[in-house]
Amino acid sequence: MLHIIETLAHELGISTAQAQSVITLIDDGNTIPFIARYRKEATGGMDDVTLRAFDERLSYLRNLEARKAEVIAAIDEQGKLTAELRNAIEAATVMQRVEDLYKPFKKKRATRASKARDAGLEPLANLIMAQASNVESALAEAASYVNAEGGFPDAESALQGARDIVAETIADDAEHTAALRAFTHKTAQLETVATDADEKTVYEAYYDFSEPACRIPNHRVLAVNRGEKEGRLRVHVRTDADEAIHMLGRRVVRRHGPFADDLDAAVADGYKRLMAPALERELRGELTERAQKDAIAVFAKNTESLLSQRPVKGARIIALDPGYRTGCKVAVLDEFGKLLDHTTVYPTPPRRDIAGTKRTLELLVRRHRINTIVIGNGTASRETKEVVSDFIAESGADLRYTIVNEAGASVYSASKLASEEYPDLDVTTRGAMSLGRRLQDPLAELVKIPVQSIGVGQYQHDLDQAELGRALASVVERTVNRVGVDLNTASASLLGYVAGITPSIAKNIVAYREEHGAFTSRTQLKKVPRLGPKAYLNCAGFLRIADASNPLDATGVHPESYTIAKALLEQAGVKPSALARGGIPDIRERLGNTAALAEKLGCGEPTLRDIIAELEKPGRDPREDAPEAVFSTSVRDFDDLSCGMELTGTVRNVVDFGAFVDIGVKQDGLVHISKLSKRFVKHPSDVVAVGDTVTVWVEKIDKERGKISLSMVGPR
Repeated sequence: MLHIIETLAHELGISTAQAQSVITLIDDGNTIPFIARYRKEATGGMDDVTLRAFDERLSYLRNLEARKAEVIAAIDEQGKLTAELRNAIEAATVMQRVEDLYKPFKKKRATRASKARDAGLEPLANLIMAQASNVESALAEAASYVNAEGGFPDAESALQGARDIVAETIADDAEHTAALRAFTHKTAQLETVATDADEKTVYEAYYDFSEPACRIPNHRVLAVNRGEKEGRLRVHVRTDADEAIHMLGRRVVRRHGPFADDLDAAVADGYKRLMAPALERELRGELTERAQKDAIAVFAKNTESLLSQRPVKGARIIALDPGYRTGCKVAVLDEFGKLLDHTTVYPTPPRRDIAGTKRTLELLVRRHRINTIVIGNGTASRETKEVVSDFIAESGADLRYTIVNEAGASVYSASKLASEEYPDLDVTTRGAMSLGRRLQDPLAELVKIPVQSIGVGQYQHDLDQAELGRALASVVERTVNRVGVDLNTASASLLGYVAGITPSIAKNIVAYREEHGAFTSRTQLKKVPRLGPKAYLNCAGFLRIADASNPLDATGVHPESYTIAKALLEQAGVKPSALARGGIPDIRERLGNTAALAEKLGCGEPTLRDIIAELEKPGRDPREDAPEAVFSTSVRDFDDLSCGMELTGTVRNVVDFGAFVDIGVKQDGLVHISKLSKRFVKHPSDVVAVGDTVTVWVEKIDKERGKISLSMVGPR
């Protein structure tokens, strides 16, 4: 355990005491959001991201130590454990090294070498390895090892069997493997060819492609993998086999003698037959793992940006889910997301009832005092936008419209959750409601959808779904707890991401709320079935109660710190009721020196600063810092675009090679990484994030392929 603590401290640049404190907090069942927010003194102020990396690394190191113990025990049981081998295993810092050292002792399926050993040819193999010179000839010596029953009826076959043993021994050597692995990673080329060079596919750039494996970008690795999976590409790893064999030969004891040619043959065979295929598979696996890890990180960052978009307060909405044959589903929502009305209109082919659609919209706008129209960006979106734009212009009403990404809306609307929430509504109406609520509160609505279905990444279906799920769940949890949750309005889906609350406890909270009415105090949470003391400790600070009997219940101050908060209010000369009136903007000036105050109150200064920030602006929503949603009053068509046109758009997706921007037409435009800034950009996420409002210029329009190239560095 001490070794793990020291390793974590060294890798993260923290003290061993800090590392020990974090491990203790994690092992005691405290959640990462709780530790990051309410245990800053113990962690030295480590943030959520760092703590999650710490937790993941801690798990890896513990698994590594457990595997070392298993391997040592397994080798010892065979009676082959030496002090040198034990030390090498215990000194290993990665799992791969442990497995390399264990490989010679691992039970294998029957191999050519194992059959030769069973036939008694290992002594002959040892002569080859030792390059024995006191024999007449290799073939003559091999004659004494002939074993017809064992499958080696003559001297030549016996000699071949011995070479097989030598080849496997060389290939199983951990040091040889490490050296050849480094050679392969450094020099290998990833090559692809088309299975049908005449077929037109999206993989044409890879029909005759080669790139050093050590330099190939992650998105190209994933593209090549997908092309191979779909049967469009053949993929090979090319290495200089002659150089690899020469390198391996230099690592093996060499002497001139009767067995020299046999050793050379065994070295070549060991590399070509045993090492090269394994190392190439391993390289492909590592490239894929690296690419997937990067893609998951991008996906997670995009998801966090999407979930952190600013809610649109006061929007009374008509939400339109466009369609052709079945029409456009309409859901009317008040400013709190409550369904007021729903219907269907048919502005699109084949019916094209534009006049009827406008009459329905006018009626709904007047009846429900609508100020915002939301349109999904999928099928028939363009035609629907045209009708909405004309309606707004003709009506003279104070209306605006915006486009929302409908990815995942159909998944939610058909889900068990949606049917439980709205059992009396059909699937299409639920989908339209989801679109409107995404504008009103993106976080509260999007947590109801499997995050992989939101579509703010690349190659998400090709990624390790378990790893992707864990990463995205962490992002949602981090965002939900950073924002905070209204205990009396939050859905079970949203509550399930609060620190310490499991999905089953979330349902219990909602059930308790429905049975007993709105919560008036955080302490009432203790009465919720299965919500024990540890869960309460973890979740209480992230749950808000507006108009609570104790004003501190509406803030991010944890109940364990209420005594300190009340002392600060008394020191500042204000009553707790001031919190309900918007907080105490000048409390910092009123309190003065926080270091002295922290010492006086017996708490850490980081905790004190956090409490003061909450008293200053109680329950402040950090999403208020995000850009506002982009609204329009007119529509643009693909044919309206021209090169050089300046537009305002919203970033919908960020990938390795650029950013996709919604500029008001059906197709998002691509800003290539080279066009994001005049300065060098290492990754697009360094410049833009999902939800950002950006100014772009149209660079190229490809109507045939439906592609738009944009620039953020101005017209050419």
